[in-house]
Amino acid sequence: MRHCVVNDLVIGGDAPVRVMGVINCSYESFYTDSYIPTNEIHKKAVEMIEQGADLIDLGARSTAPNAQAISGSEEASRIDAALKELDGTGFTISVDTMNPWVLDVCLKHGIHAANDISGLSSPAYAKRVAESGLPAFLMASNYSPGDAVGLDATMATLKTVVQRCESAGIDNYVLDPGVGYWSPLRSLDNDWDLCQNYERFSEFDRPVLAAISRKSFIGNLVKKEPEGRLAGSLAVTMVLLQKGASVVRTHDVPQTRDLISVFERMVKRP
Repeated sequence: MRHCVVNDLVIGGDAPVRVMGVINCSYESFYTDSYIPTNEIHKKAVEMIEQGADLIDLGARSTAPNAQAISGSEEASRIDAALKELDGTGFTISVDTMNPWVLDVCLKHGIHAANDISGLSSPAYAKRVAESGLPAFLMASNYSPGDAVGLDATMATLKTVVQRCESAGIDNYVLDPGVGYWSPLRSLDNDWDLCQNYERFSEFDRPVLAAISRKSFIGNLVKKEPEGRLAGSLAVTMVLLQKGASVVRTHDVPQTRDLISVFERMVKRP
């Protein structure tokens, strides 16, 4: 497997499983406990790094279905304020935005990767990533986030994302199959199907992101709100690691780090 390098952090190949800790600057988030006010971001980031996070994924707008929409200027203002809190820390930081102008604001700070849930569907965004030299986390999306419905469509869409990377001259990236209830066209069964077939996503010879933390398909099964979905999230994560995931995006860093330690002790990586 080809690896991705983010600020000297190797993801994929023979590297250990990496942990991406989530910090949300958006109070509209589906998981309210994940919202961190600006004046607490530095403290939270330090805590996550000490708990075992390899990198911090910073986002300033919610992409959950029916979430309150915010303007690009509001997103930019939020993420700019958050990044100022992390300037000079030396932490490895990715920014979760699909807005090229917001990415421009982020590039004024010491960021190390772009997390684009629109899968480079914006040529302007792809151009900025290519010109910046940033590595990228790229979700399976054709025209809007998560619009690939089902396993076959997700495979086809990831192929499109790979082609976009080739066209833009981007060769340092991680693929994200896009598990989650991104649109009304998707069902909870779609998410389980993607997870049960996660090994398929390694066919592109790129590291694969597991981003399932506290999502609705887990909540629907265990009949719990986001606050009660930790155990279910960890159970799914273990299976995705067995199926080849190289990096885990999570709201729960210490518990996920412990799970990975147990996984790497018990299971020989392929």
